[in-house]
Amino acid sequence: MNLNLQGSGSGCAVLVSHQHHHHHPTLHLLPTQKSPSSKPTTNSPAAFSLLTTRRFISLSATISLFTFSFLGSVSCSSSKAAITTTEFVELEGSGGVKALDLRPGDGDQIPIDGDQVSIHYYGRLSAKQGWRFDSTYDHKDETGAPTPFTFILGSGKVISGIEAAVRSMKVGGIRRVIIPPSQGYQNTSQEPIPPNFFDRQRLFTTIFNPTRLANGEGSTLGTLIFDIELVSLRHP
Repeated sequence: MNLNLQGSGSGCAVLVSHQHHHHHPTLHLLPTQKSPSSKPTTNSPAAFSLLTTRRFISLSATISLFTFSFLGSVSCSSSKAAITTTEFVELEGSGGVKALDLRPGDGDQIPIDGDQVSIHYYGRLSAKQGWRFDSTYDHKDETGAPTPFTFILGSGKVISGIEAAVRSMKVGGIRRVIIPPSQGYQNTSQEPIPPNFFDRQRLFTTIFNPTRLANGEGSTLGTLIFDIELVSLRHP
C-alpha cells in the first residue's frame, strides 16, 4: 500500500511506500513542478530565502514522517512503545546533539566509558532528504537474525553524536537523535561504517564534497538522523 502526501507550497512532495516484506515504510521526498514565472533569479535575495526555506521544510517533513513511520514499526513489535517527550532536547555536553525519546528503557543502569554497548540503529542523511544509508536490521548473522552494532563507549572509534546519545540511555530504550556535522563523521574511518560499498561511497562523497563545502554548505551536508535502540551493556 502506498500513501502519497503532496505539499503545495513547500516545493516538495512526500511519498511513503510500505514494503510488506520488511515491515518498514520507505520515505521519499520528491520535487513538485513549479511555474517558471514564479522562480526568482539565482543570485537574488528571494532565491536564497526560498532555498533556505525549502531546506528547512524538507528536514522538518523528513523528521516528522520518520517519527510516524518508526513508531508504527515499533508498536507492531512491542506494546511498550511510546513517545516520552514531544520535543527534541539538546543533550548536555553533546556539542549540539538533539534527542527525542521514542521509548523509555527499562534497565537500571546507564552506560559509562569503558562499557561494551550493543545498539540497533537506522542511520539517515539529512542532505539526501532522509536517505537511509545504513541499518543494523539489514546486518544478518548465520541464522538470519539482525546483528547489533557493538562498540566500547569512549573509545573514540564511533562518531561523537552516537556516543553522546547512548550515554544517557537505558537498555530497551529507543531514541531519535539529530547529529550536527561537528559531532558526525569527521573522516571515513569512523564507525558505524555502512558495509555496502555503494552506500558508503554515496555517504562520504556527499558529506565531504569539496565543491559544496567551499560553497558554505558544510552546516547541512553532514547532518545525520539516527534512531538508536540500546540492546545491551556490559561493564568491563
